[in-house]
Amino acid sequence: MVENSLFRPLQTALVLILALIAVALCASIAPPALQRTVIEALIKLTVVVGLFIFVGQSGVFSFGHVAFMAIGGYMSAILTLAPARKATLLDLPGAIEALQLPWPLALVAVIVAVGVLATVVGWPFCRLRGIALPMATFALLIITYVVASNWQQVTGGRQALVGLPRYVGLWTAFGGAALAILVAAGYAMTRHALMLRCSRESEVAAAATGIDVERERLIAFVLSAMVVAAGGVLFSHFIGTITASTFYLDLTFVTLTMLVVGGMRSLTGACAGVALVSLVSELLRSVERGVAIGDVTIAAPPGLQEIVLAALLLAILVLRPAGLLGDAEIGWPSFRRAAPATATRQQG
Repeated sequence: MVENSLFRPLQTALVLILALIAVALCASIAPPALQRTVIEALIKLTVVVGLFIFVGQSGVFSFGHVAFMAIGGYMSAILTLAPARKATLLDLPGAIEALQLPWPLALVAVIVAVGVLATVVGWPFCRLRGIALPMATFALLIITYVVASNWQQVTGGRQALVGLPRYVGLWTAFGGAALAILVAAGYAMTRHALMLRCSRESEVAAAATGIDVERERLIAFVLSAMVVAAGGVLFSHFIGTITASTFYLDLTFVTLTMLVVGGMRSLTGACAGVALVSLVSELLRSVERGVAIGDVTIAAPPGLQEIVLAALLLAILVLRPAGLLGDAEIGWPSFRRAAPATATRQQG
């Protein structure tokens, strides 16, 4: 039983990846518009799974992880843009302006750099208690947005950085989501995740048993930031442009809604939340664009998507605070042979 429970996260990850393969195969023969929706959902799944690594395991909300998406996106843009385009859009030092890395190398460099930054930022953050930690992460989001919006020389300010290499397609997005799921499952199997979950249930009891709560939170925070930054890189190179307003309150609200609706203590719940919210959002976008009935086009007023998602979040928080799946995880189906009836009667 202990061995089965130890490897349960890996079983969950494999089942989820098989489900993603099925979705990707179906999307590969779908119309371009639907395929684009699936790619965007897979990228958001990478981000939500990254959130789950910290929020789900620690029980502490973070409103600032989208800041790491922004940092990852801007760093990747600077590292992969052609020198001539960087000279036109930005005012960078000569060595950085002339540098252009292949996208796999740039992705690795971004993830490592964000890991270092998250360690520096997370060390004082993880020493905070109560509501102070979520508020500190929200302050990080605001600072990142203001800096990105006004640092004209490095980020282009409020002007969009355009012309990013668009290398993210269906299978690249699938690869990012699958790797994020494997990282989350691998972390969940470690003793660090177990100790962090203990502190989630009772921080006082965990500290009394010798668990260094600050250290375990910092480990999860850094790993989570690295996965989220990878999602930011994929998102930026999917749309081919980057602006500061993209990585702010709207994206923060959507990703947290996905995590809470599905169940923030469950990797399966994180994936289910992404699937449900993406489906509802796409349906609402279609309604907002309008439905043609004969010569008449019926369209919902703008903002319906945000209102419905907020109502969905409120309903989940009131009716099922643990999310749709709670802490339940999907796994391999088990088939156990029932004991013979005669043997059961003899034992009785």
